[in-house]
Amino acid sequence: MDTRKAIIGALAGGSMLAGVAIGAAFSAGSSVNAATATNGGTTRNADASASPGVFVSNEDPAHEAGESAEREAQENAGQRPTVP
Repeated sequence: MDTRKAIIGALAGGSMLAGVAIGAAFSAGSSVNAATATNGGTTRNADASASPGVFVSNEDPAHEAGESAEREAQENAGQRPTVP
């Protein structure tokens, strides 16, 4: 009876290890793809040709109405605004 339990335990453990190895192999490939995949959703107030690190000014009239002159000057200069 103990031999039978040992065999079943070894098979169960081996199948778990195989599952972990297969899961790691598949997830390693998908993380690379996730990092290079494009966003399928829409972006708000951004130029589609801009790279992810480039600041794009929000020129929506509702946003512009509550904006200070200093902030608008920074946006027009292509800088990320530091003033409210």
